[in-house]
Amino acid sequence: MLEQTRLPHSPDAPGALQSKRVVESVANFGDLPDLLLVERTRGRDPRAFETLMRRYSRRLYRIARSILSNVDTAEEAVRSAYIRAFANLDRYEPAGKFGAWLARLVFNEAQTLRRHIAAVPPLTVVQPTPGASADGAEAVLSRQQLEDAIDGLPEVFRTVLVLRVVEDLSGVEVAVCLGLNETTVRTRLYRAQQRLKVEVARRLRAEPFNIFELTPERAERIVSQVLAKIHSAGSAASESR
Repeated sequence: MLEQTRLPHSPDAPGALQSKRVVESVANFGDLPDLLLVERTRGRDPRAFETLMRRYSRRLYRIARSILSNVDTAEEAVRSAYIRAFANLDRYEPAGKFGAWLARLVFNEAQTLRRHIAAVPPLTVVQPTPGASADGAEAVLSRQQLEDAIDGLPEVFRTVLVLRVVEDLSGVEVAVCLGLNETTVRTRLYRAQQRLKVEVARRLRAEPFNIFELTPERAERIVSQVLAKIHSAGSAASESR
């Protein structure tokens, strides 16, 4: 998390005004468009890249999780994608959406991890919290059942289903993210929905937004570890000069 600048006691002091502008600048980073944040990141402003990570981590995690059945490995794929993105920002072409570029990177990272990891630990089944209400327990089990049903699909269908139904991207956006044509996206989505039981498909359409959810703890860990890695690489590069 970004630390807020402490302001001097006198609101009229020059230092106070300058500090206030710094605080407002940090607070407004979330309102900046991707391209401006990319340019600031190229200028080595870590706040800009942190904002981009917080903007896209949930989507990237869902893409990775749709390919990898293990949540920790999916998290690793997201971290690797961000580090690769930071190192290759000069290759990003503004003509394409930055989110799609990131999505393609995490897709490739997840595919690589899946090929190189011989054995992946099974998913941990989410159990209702002791003392939780009946409604709360039912919601947890419902989400787990939906995720299990999606995990049972072939990967080529899973990722399209997650991006179209859960992330609510358009067919064109999914095609760009996955390097497919739009017709293939429509076909895979149709086949994915056909393979799901009618009740599962209905529930997924009714409550898609908590599927393969990135927890706040994982989100914070991704941001902090990526920033630490970037800082470490930058320090090493400076020392070698």
